[in-house]
Amino acid sequence: MMMLMCASCCGVAEVDDVKLKDCSACDLVRYCSDECQNDHRPQHKGACKKRAAELRDEILFKQPESSDLGDCPICCLPLSLDRNLSILNECCGKLVCVGCDYANLKREFQGRLQPKCLFCRQPMKKNVEERERNTRMMKRVEANDPVAIYEMGVFRYEEGDYEGAFEYLTKGAELGDAGAHYLLSWDGVEEDENKRVHHLEEAAIGGHPDARHNLSSFELRNGRMDRAVKHAIIAANLGHDISLGFLKSAYKVGGLVGGLISKDDFAATLRAHQAAVDATKSAQREEAEAGRRVM
Repeated sequence: MMMLMCASCCGVAEVDDVKLKDCSACDLVRYCSDECQNDHRPQHKGACKKRAAELRDEILFKQPESSDLGDCPICCLPLSLDRNLSILNECCGKLVCVGCDYANLKREFQGRLQPKCLFCRQPMKKNVEERERNTRMMKRVEANDPVAIYEMGVFRYEEGDYEGAFEYLTKGAELGDAGAHYLLSWDGVEEDENKRVHHLEEAAIGGHPDARHNLSSFELRNGRMDRAVKHAIIAANLGHDISLGFLKSAYKVGGLVGGLISKDDFAATLRAHQAAVDATKSAQREEAEAGRRVM
C-alpha cells in the first residue's frame, strides 16, 4: 500500500493521527498544513493550473440531461426552448407548458369552475392588477425561489431599474439559476469579460442553450475552433436550432471549422436535435398553439 506524503519537503506522511488535505483546485497533491501548501505553491502552480482547467472542462463539456427549463410539472414532458410556450404561475413560481395550461382553462370554462393555479391549486382572480402580481412574486422571492428572483430581475431590467435588476440576478445566480447567470453575461450588465464568460459557462453547465451558443461564438472569435464545435454540438443536442444551423454550415461548406466535425458526429447530432424537439411535442400542446393562432 502506497503511503501518502505531503507534497512539500517536510516529509510528513498520512498516518492515523495525521490527515493530509487535497489541493482544492486540482486534487493532484496533498498537504499537511497551510504553511506547507504556501511553501510549495511556486513549484506546483503550473501543474495545478493545468489540471484545474482540465477538471473545469470535464464539467463544462458534459452534455446536460435537459435544458435549464426542465420538464412541465404537469405532463412531465420537456418544456420547449421557445419561452413563449411556457406559462409562469406567480403564486408558486412553476413553469407549465401551454398545452397543460390550455387544457386546464378549457376544463374550467366547460365546467364553469373557479379558475385555479394548475400546479398549487391556488384560486386565481381575473384581471389581476400588476401590483398584486408583484406581491405574489415577492412572496416567492422572500422564500428564495430562484425562478421568482430571476423573473423579478427581468421585471426590474425592463423597468429600467438596472441596479435593482443586477441585485436580483446576482442573487438568482448565487442560488444556481441558469437564466440569471445568462442575463448577467449581457453587455452593459457585466463589463468584465472574464466574469461574462464565467456567467456564460455557469449558465451553459445549467443547460441554457443560448448561453452555450454564445460560448461557441466566443470560442470561434478567439480561434478555438474545436471548443466552438463542442459547444455547438451540446446546444444542438438540446434542440437549439441556431447551433444546429452553425454545424450544418460547418459540415457542408467547411469554412473556418472545416474538418472539426466528423460525418458520424454530425449525423448523431442531427438525430439528437430531432429527438429533443420531438420530445417537447404533444397533441395537447399542438391544440393549444392552434387555439392561440385562432385567437
